[in-house]
Amino acid sequence: MSLLADLFTILAVSAGVFFFFAGTVGLLRFPDTLTRLHALTKADNLGLGLVVLGLLPQLGSVLAGLKLVFIWVLVQIASAGASQLLAGLAKRQPEQTREEAQ
Repeated sequence: MSLLADLFTILAVSAGVFFFFAGTVGLLRFPDTLTRLHALTKADNLGLGLVVLGLLPQLGSVLAGLKLVFIWVLVQIASAGASQLLAGLAKRQPEQTREEAQ
């Protein structure tokens, strides 16, 4: 059973790292602020979820697993709030100023 749990952990954490990498590539490659935020928040939330899911079989207690899931939920809420604030700020910023910054 330990081998199966280890394989699941390796697969889930590797998939999470892939999504973190994909979000970073989206942040660097997409043309404007809103698409960059979208790529970053979606990919990073999924990546963190997969990392947490992969770590759950390795934990010794249910309480530790609940803590990890709670941290993941808090990160999702914070990420959504922060991206909404940044998107609102980017929409209010004049278009020519945004082009000058790039």
